[in-house]
This record gives sequence, structure tokens and C-alpha cells, in this order.
Amino acid sequence: MEKQLSNALTLEQQDTHLSKFYHWESTQPQQVFLKQPQGDSWTDYTWGEVGEQARRIAAFLKASFPPKSNIGIVSKNCAHWIINDLAIMMAGHVSVPFYPTLTADKLHEVLVHSECKALFVGKLDEWELMSQGVPAGLPCISYPQYPDQAELKGMKAWEDILAENAPLSENHSPDMEDLMTIIYTSGTTGMPKGVIYTYERMATAMNRLSDIFHLFNNQNRHFSYLPLCHIAERNIVESASIYGGASIYFSESLDTFAQNLQAAQPTHFLAVPRIWTKFQLGILAKMPAPQLEALLDNPQMAPAVQKQIKTSLGLAEAKVVLTGAAPMPASLIAWYKKLDIHIQEVYGMTENVGACTYMPLEQVKMGTVGKPYPGVEIKIEEGSQEVLMKAPWVMNGYYKSPEKTAEALAEGWLHTGDSGEVDAEGYLKITGRVKDTFKTAKGEFVVPAPIEYQFATNSHVEQVCILGRGLAQPIALVVLSEMGRQLPREALQNSLDATLQKLNASVMKHEQVQSVVVMREAWGVENGLLTPTLKIKRNVLEEKYEIALQNWAAQPETVIWE
Repeated sequence: MEKQLSNALTLEQQDTHLSKFYHWESTQPQQVFLKQPQGDSWTDYTWGEVGEQARRIAAFLKASFPPKSNIGIVSKNCAHWIINDLAIMMAGHVSVPFYPTLTADKLHEVLVHSECKALFVGKLDEWELMSQGVPAGLPCISYPQYPDQAELKGMKAWEDILAENAPLSENHSPDMEDLMTIIYTSGTTGMPKGVIYTYERMATAMNRLSDIFHLFNNQNRHFSYLPLCHIAERNIVESASIYGGASIYFSESLDTFAQNLQAAQPTHFLAVPRIWTKFQLGILAKMPAPQLEALLDNPQMAPAVQKQIKTSLGLAEAKVVLTGAAPMPASLIAWYKKLDIHIQEVYGMTENVGACTYMPLEQVKMGTVGKPYPGVEIKIEEGSQEVLMKAPWVMNGYYKSPEKTAEALAEGWLHTGDSGEVDAEGYLKITGRVKDTFKTAKGEFVVPAPIEYQFATNSHVEQVCILGRGLAQPIALVVLSEMGRQLPREALQNSLDATLQKLNASVMKHEQVQSVVVMREAWGVENGLLTPTLKIKRNVLEEKYEIALQNWAAQPETVIWE
């Protein structure tokens, strides 16, 4: 693997988020940077207007808090989030964004751990209960009130800061080794970890990887809806737009998501597999699979059908279409390819700015997550089969956690926690999470992820989790899709039975799934069964259904209703 690119830039030559913003602020001040939807209309913020607001907020922050203070942000994605982040950088402080779905206890936990000196509070569904997690005496600053969002009262107001402070006239230029941000992991298990990044690490990733996804183009349009506090959205949307001088369109709400995406028609779009599945189910609900297949197999009809579907989704002008954060079934990628939507899988984690491997568009290899980015080294640890990687943009460490840092970066290799294998052509295949592997009552080890992938072919299933620690055979817990919920029970049972039989014929005997249990409620962030990035909390499900699993295992039926 290539250890270092021959054209590597020195620290002094690299652009930072701030230097690139200053460039676009001065060279295209009238061009629209941020587009915020409100009903059927959009509020536009030009590069010059964003600079003006950010500089006024920065002046306030610089005068109010000691240099290099940690400043928190808790808000859903919106124009003010980006302005806020830029203002924190301009003031020489460190931005610490949090998930807008945190409970009061979890918010308190990360605010205390991060030692934030202030908290910006923005576009939220709920604040009254969440606010109980704010430590006594911590200053809070509210964004302008967004329609149909939680009312923010009793704080320093964004509008007042703009009115009371002249904009910073100087362009703050951080040292490359200055801390830029602390990004907290989504916390699949236990206390989230604060991942530290300097300006140098973040700049290295953007400067070296931009060509792969054609990011540096001021005509690009990005669509922001996945949490901006997550590394993927932070890089692929915020960082890419700042470096490229591009525009960002936001989604107003879940209800307006489709409408906003259609209006944006982004050139770059990232979605986790669950969203791609929802898109698929939405298309099939309007046009049954046999009819769609027939149209796509007709050379005369296919182009018009593809264009209509892509336009209705909002992807008619998409040049780069990505998926990540969780495994994407090969069958789903192939299904979208027939629609002329070519999805590239990317693999990474918070600790490597989300950049480990990517699928080359012209050399797709199904069942893998692609090849390493230039500058990335990968090896598979003997015994555990854990994927280890090195790159010049790997995190600086975990905030206030030297022991966990040493464990994660043992001997200079980032331990990803994923198990995998590298084939002869250098493609990486992820086989599961090291910690997800469980032992059955028969003493056999089961890796759940490959078994779960096989449920992706059943459009009646939206979510699945294979459990079986201490059981004779694994059991599948499934949440039905909208299509599945509308199906008569007998037909649904036949469908799940067929999937189960096909699955069990393809796996080893100890991996065969004894039964499928249909869950009453969906797994979501709200009920604590998904992380904010929509990953299933396997350990929570194991604990929640510990006794029920034993009862289900004793039943003879192959399909069980909770």
C-alpha cells in the first residue's frame, strides 16, 4: 500500500477551512452559499452575508471567552449551524457539536466531559426537557426562531449579538496544530468518545481526497440532512462546500424531505442504506416490481423511466452518489444501477474522518467496500481478523482519554473494530463487527452481519437484527417495511418463510436462523434502539429481549409475532 503521496503538501501550503472560506467570501460574495427552506420558499445566504454574520458572532465569542475555548452546538442542520461553526473557528475557539436528539442526561454527560464554556442552541424538536441537562451557569445562545420548532427562551439571542458587535476585520489564521473540533461518536455502546481533530488533519483529508469525488467546484450543490455533528456530513457536505465554494441546500423537516430534495437536485448526495431502502420501497409502492422491471428491460422505454424516477427522487443531476455508515446490500446497489443511479460505497469512521476505502466508479466489485484511498494502508490483524488502518488524517486521539487513545491507535494502527478481509485485487470486504460476534449454546461463533444482509432481498423487511448469544440457534428480529405492514398476515408469513429457507440453505448449520420474530414497534432514535446515525444498538436489543428470546427459542413456529 502507498504510504505517502509524492505530491504531499507541506503544512504551510495546505488550505484550511478558514482560508478557503475567506477566499470565497472575497471572490464571490454575491453567490449563494446556504439555502434554507421555509414552506414553499427558500431563504438565501450569500458568501458575503455568511461572512458578515460569522464575523459578528466571532467578535462576541472572542471577547467573551478565553482563547481556544470549547464551544458547544446543539441543533438540527440549518444555515445557522454552518455560520455558527465558522464563527467559532474565526474566534480561535474549538467547535463541539452534539446530536440534536440527545436526552437531558446524555447532553449533560457530553457537556461536562467536553468542558464547554458556552452552548449554542438552535433548531430543535424539543428543548424544554433537553435543557435540564445543561450544567448550572453554562451560558446558552439561541439561534433565530425556526418555524414549528421548540421555543427558545431565556438565552442570549443570536440577533442581539449581531446588533451589538461589529464584525471582526482581521482574518484569524490558526496554526495547523491547533485543535479545530471535537466530534463525539454516536455511542453505540456506553459513553460517547470525543474524537480530536486539528486543522492539519482535517485539511489533509480534504486536500488529498477532493479529486476522487470532484469536490472542488463552485457549481456543485450539496444537500444537508444527515446530522452535521457526524463526521460524514461534516466532511462531505460542510467541508466540501467550503473548500469548493459550493452551495448547501437544507431539508426543513422529515415531512418536507422529498420536496426539498427535489428542489435542490444536488450534484452530490450521501444516504445511509436504510434511506436507500426507503426510496426503493417508495418507488415500488407506486410501480410494482414486475411492471418496473419490464419497463427497464425495454431499451426504448428505459431512458424515460430512469429520468422520471431520478427527477422525482431529486437525483437527476447527481454526479456523485454515495452510501456509507452501514453495509449496503449488493442487490440494492444493483437495483439502483438499473435506474441509472450509480451508488459508490464508502467506508470509514469518526476516527479517520470517514475516509478509509471507496468504491471506484469504473471498477465496482460487489460485496466489498472498495479500495483504500491514496495514502491509506490497511492490514488484517491475525486471529481477530480486525481491520487496521493508517492514514495521515487519522484522529489526533480521544479527548481526555489517553488510555482509550492508546488502545485505538496501538502501534500506530487505528483499530476499526470491524472484522474483514482484503482480496488479491486490494478490495476490502467487511464481515462484521468484532464485538458483535456471539457464541451459541453449542459453543459455535456466529457473525451476524452477513446473515442480516440476506434479508435485504425481502422488500417486506425494513430492519433486521440477528441475536443468539447462549441460544441453540440464532433468531432474527425484524421490523416490517410499510409494504410489509400492508400485506395480509398469511402472505407475509409465506414471504418470511421463503427468505428463511433460502438463507438457511446458504449458511453453515450453526448459523442457520431458527425463527423470525416480527416486532410490534419500529426501532428508532426516539426509543433508544438506534444511534443518531441509524445504527442498531444490538446490545440494547439483547438486554431488552433477554427473557423473550428464551421463550421464542422454545416455540416451534418459524415466524413468530411479538
